[in-house]
Amino acid sequence: MNAPSTPTSTPPTTAPLVTTEYSESIPGLVHVRLNRPNKLNSLTIDLLQQLIDTAHTLRRDRSVRAVILSGTDGNFSSGLDFADTLKSPPRMLSHFIPRPLRGTNTFQEAPWAWRRLPFPVIAAVEGYCFGGGVQIALGADFRFTSNDAHWSVLEAKWGLVPDMSGIMSLKQLLPVDVVKKLAMTGETFSGERAAELGLAEVAEDPLAAAEELARKIIERSPDSVALAKKLVDETWELGPRRTFAKERLRQARLLVSKNAAIARKAAQKKVPPKFRPRAVR
Repeated sequence: MNAPSTPTSTPPTTAPLVTTEYSESIPGLVHVRLNRPNKLNSLTIDLLQQLIDTAHTLRRDRSVRAVILSGTDGNFSSGLDFADTLKSPPRMLSHFIPRPLRGTNTFQEAPWAWRRLPFPVIAAVEGYCFGGGVQIALGADFRFTSNDAHWSVLEAKWGLVPDMSGIMSLKQLLPVDVVKKLAMTGETFSGERAAELGLAEVAEDPLAAAEELARKIIERSPDSVALAKKLVDETWELGPRRTFAKERLRQARLLVSKNAAIARKAAQKKVPPKFRPRAVR
Protein backbone atom coordinates (compact mmCIF):
# COMPACT_ATOMS: atom_id res chain seq x y z
CA MET A 1 0.00 0.00 0.00
CA ASN A 2 1.30 3.40 -0.91
CA ALA A 3 1.74 5.91 1.83
CA PRO A 4 -0.83 8.70 1.72
CA SER A 5 0.49 11.76 -0.02
CA THR A 6 1.15 14.83 2.08
CA PRO A 7 -1.10 17.69 1.01
CA THR A 8 0.81 20.67 -0.23
CA SER A 9 -0.07 23.94 1.41
CA THR A 10 -0.53 27.04 -0.63
CA PRO A 11 1.03 30.11 0.95
CA PRO A 12 -1.53 32.80 1.68
CA THR A 13 -1.65 35.60 -0.82
CA THR A 14 -1.66 39.19 0.30
CA ALA A 15 -4.06 41.47 -1.51
CA PRO A 16 -2.40 44.56 -2.96
CA LEU A 17 -2.97 47.70 -0.94
CA VAL A 18 -3.42 49.64 -4.18
CA THR A 19 -5.22 48.06 -7.12
CA THR A 20 -4.99 49.05 -10.79
CA GLU A 21 -7.68 48.26 -13.35
CA TYR A 22 -7.69 49.31 -17.00
CA SER A 23 -11.20 50.25 -18.10
CA GLU A 24 -12.72 48.13 -20.86
CA SER A 25 -15.49 50.60 -21.66
CA ILE A 26 -13.28 53.72 -21.81
CA PRO A 27 -9.95 52.94 -23.51
CA GLY A 28 -7.09 54.82 -21.93
CA LEU A 29 -8.79 55.14 -18.52
CA VAL A 30 -7.25 53.47 -15.48
CA HIS A 31 -8.94 53.01 -12.10
CA VAL A 32 -6.57 53.14 -9.12
CA ARG A 33 -8.12 52.19 -5.78
CA LEU A 34 -6.89 52.30 -2.21
CA ASN A 35 -7.53 48.76 -1.06
CA ARG A 36 -7.58 48.38 2.70
CA PRO A 37 -11.35 48.22 3.22
CA ASN A 38 -11.25 46.54 6.65
CA LYS A 39 -9.35 49.59 7.91
CA LEU A 40 -11.38 52.21 6.00
CA ASN A 41 -8.51 52.43 3.51
CA SER A 42 -6.28 54.01 6.15
CA LEU A 43 -2.74 54.71 5.04
CA THR A 44 0.34 52.68 5.92
CA ILE A 45 3.87 53.18 4.68
CA ASP A 46 3.47 50.11 2.46
CA LEU A 47 0.26 51.51 0.95
CA LEU A 48 1.88 54.89 0.34
CA GLN A 49 4.85 53.22 -1.34
CA GLN A 50 2.53 51.16 -3.55
CA LEU A 51 0.69 54.36 -4.47
CA ILE A 52 3.97 55.97 -5.51
CA ASP A 53 5.07 52.89 -7.46
CA THR A 54 1.70 52.79 -9.24
CA ALA A 55 1.98 56.44 -10.29
CA HIS A 56 5.51 55.96 -11.57
CA THR A 57 4.53 52.80 -13.47
CA LEU A 58 1.53 54.44 -15.13
CA ARG A 59 3.70 57.38 -16.21
CA ARG A 60 5.73 55.02 -18.39
CA ASP A 61 2.60 53.66 -20.09
CA ARG A 62 1.89 55.97 -23.03
CA SER A 63 -1.52 54.40 -23.60
CA VAL A 64 -2.85 55.86 -20.33
CA ARG A 65 -5.03 58.91 -20.92
CA ALA A 66 -6.64 59.47 -17.52
CA VAL A 67 -6.70 58.00 -14.00
CA ILE A 68 -9.50 57.86 -11.45
CA LEU A 69 -8.43 57.58 -7.81
CA SER A 70 -10.95 56.10 -5.38
CA GLY A 71 -11.24 53.80 -2.38
CA THR A 72 -12.79 50.37 -1.98
CA ASP A 73 -15.99 49.64 -0.05
CA GLY A 74 -17.45 53.14 -0.09
CA ASN A 75 -14.65 55.04 1.65
CA PHE A 76 -11.85 57.09 0.15
CA SER A 77 -9.45 56.99 3.11
CA SER A 78 -9.69 57.59 6.86
CA GLY A 79 -6.13 58.91 6.92
CA LEU A 80 -2.86 57.69 8.34
CA ASP A 81 -2.86 54.45 10.36
CA PHE A 82 -0.74 55.66 13.28
CA ALA A 83 -0.63 52.26 14.99
CA ASP A 84 0.95 50.70 11.94
CA THR A 85 3.17 53.65 11.00
CA LEU A 86 4.59 54.24 14.49
CA LYS A 87 5.28 50.60 15.33
CA SER A 88 8.75 51.02 13.82
CA PRO A 89 10.02 54.58 14.43
CA PRO A 90 13.32 53.96 12.56
CA ARG A 91 11.40 52.83 9.47
CA MET A 92 9.06 55.80 9.68
CA LEU A 93 11.99 58.20 9.99
CA SER A 94 13.71 56.65 6.97
CA HIS A 95 10.60 57.44 4.89
CA PHE A 96 10.49 60.96 6.34
CA ILE A 97 13.77 61.86 4.61
CA PRO A 98 13.19 63.61 1.25
CA ARG A 99 14.63 62.24 -1.97
CA PRO A 100 17.02 64.90 -3.36
CA LEU A 101 15.81 64.82 -6.96
CA ARG A 102 12.10 65.11 -6.19
CA GLY A 103 12.24 67.12 -2.99
CA THR A 104 9.54 64.96 -1.40
CA ASN A 105 9.61 62.18 1.16
CA THR A 106 7.42 59.07 0.95
CA PHE A 107 4.49 60.74 2.70
CA GLN A 108 4.60 63.76 0.36
CA GLU A 109 5.31 61.86 -2.85
CA ALA A 110 2.28 59.56 -2.44
CA PRO A 111 -0.12 62.47 -3.20
CA TRP A 112 2.24 64.65 -5.24
CA ALA A 113 3.31 61.91 -7.67
CA TRP A 114 -0.12 62.25 -9.29
CA ARG A 115 0.49 65.94 -9.96
CA ARG A 116 3.61 65.01 -11.93
CA LEU A 117 1.79 62.70 -14.35
CA PRO A 118 1.28 63.87 -17.96
CA PHE A 119 -2.44 63.04 -17.91
CA PRO A 120 -5.38 64.09 -15.71
CA VAL A 121 -6.07 62.44 -12.39
CA ILE A 122 -9.60 62.57 -10.99
CA ALA A 123 -10.49 61.66 -7.40
CA ALA A 124 -13.90 60.14 -6.63
CA VAL A 125 -14.57 60.67 -2.93
CA GLU A 126 -17.17 58.81 -0.89
CA GLY A 127 -17.41 58.02 2.81
CA TYR A 128 -14.43 59.08 4.90
CA CYS A 129 -11.79 61.41 3.48
CA PHE A 130 -9.67 62.35 6.46
CA GLY A 131 -6.14 63.64 7.00
CA GLY A 132 -3.79 62.00 4.53
CA GLY A 133 -6.83 60.93 2.52
CA VAL A 134 -7.68 64.58 1.89
CA GLN A 135 -4.11 65.22 0.80
CA ILE A 136 -4.16 62.31 -1.65
CA ALA A 137 -7.47 63.59 -3.06
CA LEU A 138 -5.92 67.04 -3.42
CA GLY A 139 -3.06 65.48 -5.38
CA ALA A 140 -5.59 64.84 -8.13
CA ASP A 141 -6.36 67.48 -10.76
CA PHE A 142 -10.13 67.21 -10.19
CA ARG A 143 -12.32 65.90 -7.38
CA PHE A 144 -15.92 64.72 -7.22
CA THR A 145 -17.53 64.04 -3.86
CA SER A 146 -20.79 62.61 -2.64
CA ASN A 147 -22.97 65.02 -0.69
CA ASP A 148 -22.71 62.97 2.49
CA ALA A 149 -18.96 62.26 2.38
CA HIS A 150 -17.00 63.21 5.51
CA TRP A 151 -13.98 65.45 4.99
CA SER A 152 -11.45 66.66 7.54
CA VAL A 153 -7.91 68.00 7.59
CA LEU A 154 -7.66 65.82 10.67
CA GLU A 155 -4.02 66.28 11.65
CA ALA A 156 -4.92 68.96 14.21
CA LYS A 157 -6.73 66.30 16.25
CA TRP A 158 -3.41 64.50 16.71
CA GLY A 159 -1.39 67.64 17.42
CA LEU A 160 0.10 67.68 13.92
CA VAL A 161 0.00 69.69 10.69
CA PRO A 162 -0.86 68.48 7.18
CA ASP A 163 2.55 67.45 5.84
CA MET A 164 1.72 65.15 2.91
CA SER A 165 1.91 68.04 0.40
CA GLY A 166 -1.39 69.24 1.86
CA ILE A 167 -0.39 72.82 2.59
CA MET A 168 0.79 73.26 -1.00
CA SER A 169 -2.45 71.85 -2.39
CA LEU A 170 -4.74 73.69 0.02
CA LYS A 171 -3.15 77.08 -0.59
CA GLN A 172 -3.65 76.64 -4.34
CA LEU A 173 -7.38 76.10 -3.84
CA LEU A 174 -8.48 78.13 -0.82
CA PRO A 175 -8.05 81.58 0.75
CA VAL A 176 -5.33 81.77 3.38
CA ASP A 177 -7.74 82.18 6.31
CA VAL A 178 -9.72 79.11 5.28
CA VAL A 179 -6.55 77.02 4.99
CA LYS A 180 -5.48 78.13 8.47
CA LYS A 181 -8.90 77.37 9.94
CA LEU A 182 -9.02 73.85 8.48
CA ALA A 183 -5.43 73.11 9.52
CA MET A 184 -5.89 74.52 13.05
CA THR A 185 -9.30 73.06 13.92
CA GLY A 186 -9.42 69.70 12.15
CA GLU A 187 -13.17 70.21 11.81
CA THR A 188 -15.20 67.58 9.96
CA PHE A 189 -17.42 68.79 7.14
CA SER A 190 -19.65 67.26 4.48
CA GLY A 191 -19.01 66.77 0.80
CA GLU A 192 -21.52 69.56 0.20
CA ARG A 193 -19.41 71.89 2.34
CA ALA A 194 -16.24 70.73 0.58
CA ALA A 195 -17.83 71.83 -2.68
CA GLU A 196 -18.82 75.20 -1.21
CA LEU A 197 -15.22 75.73 -0.15
CA GLY A 198 -13.94 74.82 -3.62
CA LEU A 199 -12.25 71.52 -2.76
CA ALA A 200 -14.48 69.34 -4.94
CA GLU A 201 -17.61 69.16 -7.04
CA VAL A 202 -20.66 67.39 -5.65
CA ALA A 203 -22.01 64.47 -7.66
CA GLU A 204 -24.73 61.95 -6.87
CA ASP A 205 -22.35 59.26 -8.13
CA PRO A 206 -18.76 60.57 -7.88
CA LEU A 207 -17.31 57.62 -9.78
CA ALA A 208 -19.73 58.04 -12.69
CA ALA A 209 -19.02 61.78 -12.76
CA ALA A 210 -15.29 61.10 -12.81
CA GLU A 211 -15.71 58.66 -15.69
CA GLU A 212 -17.76 61.17 -17.65
CA LEU A 213 -15.09 63.86 -17.26
CA ALA A 214 -12.37 61.37 -18.18
CA ARG A 215 -14.29 60.40 -21.30
CA LYS A 216 -14.50 64.05 -22.42
CA ILE A 217 -10.79 64.66 -21.84
CA ILE A 218 -9.79 61.45 -23.61
CA GLU A 219 -11.50 62.80 -26.74
CA ARG A 220 -8.74 65.45 -26.95
CA SER A 221 -5.13 65.13 -28.02
CA PRO A 222 -3.11 63.42 -25.28
CA ASP A 223 -0.24 65.82 -25.95
CA SER A 224 -2.30 69.01 -25.62
CA VAL A 225 -3.87 67.62 -22.43
CA ALA A 226 -0.44 66.76 -21.01
CA LEU A 227 1.04 70.17 -21.80
CA ALA A 228 -2.07 72.03 -20.58
CA LYS A 229 -1.65 70.31 -17.19
CA LYS A 230 2.08 70.99 -17.15
CA LEU A 231 1.68 74.61 -18.26
CA VAL A 232 -0.87 75.45 -15.58
CA ASP A 233 1.10 73.75 -12.82
CA GLU A 234 4.49 75.20 -13.73
CA THR A 235 3.22 78.78 -14.13
CA TRP A 236 0.73 78.90 -11.25
CA GLU A 237 2.93 81.18 -9.15
CA LEU A 238 4.87 82.86 -11.97
CA GLY A 239 4.37 86.38 -13.25
CA PRO A 240 3.09 87.32 -16.73
CA ARG A 241 6.43 87.52 -18.54
CA ARG A 242 7.62 84.04 -17.55
CA THR A 243 4.14 82.59 -18.07
CA PHE A 244 4.00 84.01 -21.61
CA ALA A 245 7.39 82.45 -22.34
CA LYS A 246 6.18 79.06 -21.14
CA GLU A 247 3.03 79.40 -23.25
CA ARG A 248 5.09 80.03 -26.39
CA LEU A 249 7.42 77.13 -25.65
CA ARG A 250 4.62 74.61 -25.10
CA GLN A 251 2.58 75.84 -28.03
CA ALA A 252 5.54 75.68 -30.42
CA ARG A 253 5.95 72.01 -29.60
CA LEU A 254 2.26 71.29 -30.15
CA LEU A 255 2.03 73.17 -33.45
CA VAL A 256 4.38 70.67 -35.10
CA SER A 257 3.10 67.59 -33.28
CA LYS A 258 1.43 64.70 -35.06
CA ASN A 259 -1.49 64.59 -32.65
CA ALA A 260 -2.28 68.28 -33.25
CA ALA A 261 -2.40 67.54 -36.99
CA ILE A 262 -4.74 64.63 -36.30
CA ALA A 263 -6.97 66.87 -34.17
CA ARG A 264 -7.15 69.56 -36.87
CA LYS A 265 -7.97 67.06 -39.59
CA ALA A 266 -10.66 65.38 -37.48
CA ALA A 267 -12.20 68.75 -36.62
CA GLN A 268 -12.32 69.75 -40.30
CA LYS A 269 -13.94 66.47 -41.33
CA LYS A 270 -16.13 66.36 -38.20
CA VAL A 271 -15.09 62.81 -37.35
CA PRO A 272 -13.76 61.33 -34.09
CA PRO A 273 -9.96 61.63 -34.00
CA LYS A 274 -7.72 58.58 -33.67
CA PHE A 275 -4.71 59.86 -31.79
CA ARG A 276 -1.25 58.40 -31.60
CA PRO A 277 0.14 57.42 -28.19
CA ARG A 278 1.16 60.38 -26.06
CA ALA A 279 4.53 61.86 -27.02
CA VAL A 280 4.79 64.09 -23.93
CA ARG A 281 6.38 62.46 -20.90
